[in-house]
Amino acid sequence: MMPVLFPVGNYFLVGPRYFQSLDVLFYGTLLVFFLYWLSIITLTVTIREIIDRFPEVHQTLMRTGIMFLSVGLLTIVLACIDVAAYHLFPVFNTPFDWSTVRTIMLLGLVFDICLCSVLSLLYTYSRWQENQAESEYLKRMALQTQLDTLKSQVNPHFLFNCLNSLSSLIGEDKVLAEQFVDEMAKVYRYMLQANHRETTTLESEIRFVGSYAFLLQTRYGKSISINIDVNPSYLHCYLPPLTLQTLIENALKHNSVSVEKPLLIDIFTTEEKLVIRNNVQKRIVRVQTGQNGLSNLTAKYEMISMEKVNVYDNGQQFTVTLPLLTQPIHVP
Repeated sequence: MMPVLFPVGNYFLVGPRYFQSLDVLFYGTLLVFFLYWLSIITLTVTIREIIDRFPEVHQTLMRTGIMFLSVGLLTIVLACIDVAAYHLFPVFNTPFDWSTVRTIMLLGLVFDICLCSVLSLLYTYSRWQENQAESEYLKRMALQTQLDTLKSQVNPHFLFNCLNSLSSLIGEDKVLAEQFVDEMAKVYRYMLQANHRETTTLESEIRFVGSYAFLLQTRYGKSISINIDVNPSYLHCYLPPLTLQTLIENALKHNSVSVEKPLLIDIFTTEEKLVIRNNVQKRIVRVQTGQNGLSNLTAKYEMISMEKVNVYDNGQQFTVTLPLLTQPIHVP
């Protein structure tokens, strides 16, 4: 396309002399090459800026209209620059008159309409495909999250450990055994309810973790410590249900637990973020928890929030920072 435009454009602006004079042929080809790429670069940058400014599918009409207007104005300016450039060099003997500018401008506008229409349609189609792919991905992740939640509700490993601890308590401390049953009932009630909602309040999560931590500390004793320091102003913020249980289990899965080296888990808030931090003492064999853990939680946040989960491990402390949502999320 480009080699054809050069002689045609030069013949229109210079006339037969373009093919009759070697100097006119050389300088005309050089000048039209420069002007061609000036136009292409200018129009490309302009179109990309407009697409970046209005990237969504629902902005197609606005994006296309602004694209037509901007490119049309640029075409008028570029048409004047083209004729003025040829007029500037005496070797071409090209007069600067509006009839010539108007002809180049009209041809350019026809080309711009075709260019903008094709680019807008291609971009809209590509965005539509991306949105469809993202929608399918979110649906799959929602189903996977529901499945993982159901697994956590009937986690046989956790249930076995609880019953085993309860069996020991019945013969040793009946009062503590009754309290253990009450806290265990609260834990499983919350787990059963978690499958029916995408988010819950931080206050509900803290209450649940209180019961869940009681079960763990009854089992592990002084081998585990869970400290909660949450600013009351954040209690009405939202996060996915079972978030804290997931991260506590993640800490138990990857770290050794003993009276000599207790596992210390801190849960606190800062700057509209929830932070869960534990000391690192890697175990050789991981504890089976029956969940995908942190990766599952990260997938949940991808569905409900633009903010991402931040994970940091410096070898001594493992920290997970979660954004707190200001309103509940409902995924269709």
